[in-house]
Amino acid sequence: MNQLQELIKAEKKAAQLFEEIELRGIVAAGKTEKELNKEVMELAFELFGIRKYWHKRIVRSGKNTLLPYRANPENLILQKDDILFFDFGPVFDEWEADFGRTYVIGNNDLKLKLQQDVETAWHEGKDYFLANRESITGAEFYAYTRKLAQKYGWEYGNEHCGHLIGNFPHERIVGEETIHYIHPENDQLMNAPDQHGNPREWIYEIHFVNTELEIGGFFEQLLFES
Repeated sequence: MNQLQELIKAEKKAAQLFEEIELRGIVAAGKTEKELNKEVMELAFELFGIRKYWHKRIVRSGKNTLLPYRANPENLILQKDDILFFDFGPVFDEWEADFGRTYVIGNNDLKLKLQQDVETAWHEGKDYFLANRESITGAEFYAYTRKLAQKYGWEYGNEHCGHLIGNFPHERIVGEETIHYIHPENDQLMNAPDQHGNPREWIYEIHFVNTELEIGGFFEQLLFES
């Protein structure tokens, strides 16, 4: 298998994990973010025997959903009328997945809209990328993604909207340099090969927020032509 095939295989397992989260009703009010995080980790071990993650496992609820990956906020308790998201990077057979999904506890219309918008916008962004992949830079794709947030009535919640991904450990591929991110300062073509002439694969992230209402939604996965 080539790199993309291995990454797709890892992502399919991550998708199975998240499907099982829903089937078992693990997301519920009254738990802390850390408790829910631990439950998902234990479920991943039960299903796939994994305990290795290439980045910190994130569960964010309430006002914490405004915050991007680098933040380390207080541990909140999930409420009866809440919104939350997961950002998990499980490693399957030394290949990384990076998977993010939003959940809503209750029936708040605006929060349910946000949950749907981040997923719909992700697919809209993917279609745009695929239609322009021969010429689009990281900066251009980031600018487009910020416009998507405005289109759906939200603010964009992060300084980038994705990053490179590959064989574990991820840190050997992605450093702090903006060229490794879908970032407003990355003027390199996204489809340019790496220094060895190999294709580079990207994770695409959608993080929409409403800072006044203190809610955010998140959706991420591998960007490829299916």
